[in-house]
Amino acid sequence: MSLVRLKIKGISYSQTQNGAYALILNEVDGERKLPIVIGAFEAQSIAIALEKEIQPPRPLTHDLFKNFADRFQIVIKQVIIHKLVDGVFYSSIISERDKVEEIIDARTSDAIALALRFDAPIFTYKAILDKAGIFLKFSSKDKEKEDGDESIMVDEILQEGEAVEIDPGSSAPYKEMSLEDLNKELEKAVTGEDYEKAAKLRDEISKRKS
Repeated sequence: MSLVRLKIKGISYSQTQNGAYALILNEVDGERKLPIVIGAFEAQSIAIALEKEIQPPRPLTHDLFKNFADRFQIVIKQVIIHKLVDGVFYSSIISERDKVEEIIDARTSDAIALALRFDAPIFTYKAILDKAGIFLKFSSKDKEKEDGDESIMVDEILQEGEAVEIDPGSSAPYKEMSLEDLNKELEKAVTGEDYEKAAKLRDEISKRKS
């Protein structure tokens, strides 16, 4: 079976399912998106790994694993989302130590959080993408946005088998704040370990500086 490489498109939240987030993966050489429901902790861990400039005051669980692996010279070479059963994605971590490869079963959210920290590629099988991948329709206004600035609501993107209209609603509350206030809020968010908020604040700060 042929593998398809994926990249992370973004993370969004559910307005109806408390604590539910969606990780949106995009095929590298195509337009299909693969939405995967993940928990709040995993969403924060992935968000903090995507935002390189945000350093948590204490290591998260996935950071601890990375430090442990580095100490014992374990490298994650790639992550493969290899199975989809009843809406649940199953993944394997391909690791290597002393030139010996091991395949480790993992939750997809954990596997991707680690892949980011090891700068390892993420793949899935074409059959899975054919089954669960979707196309998204954007308005002309949304198309003008940069790739990393699309907000995709969980409740809309998980409509099975349909291309859906996107309702942008990302960092609107922060757009009225001054740059000084944004930096203060960012510092508070990192200290309070609210990394999802910190990631949104960092996005808004980056836009102001670009």
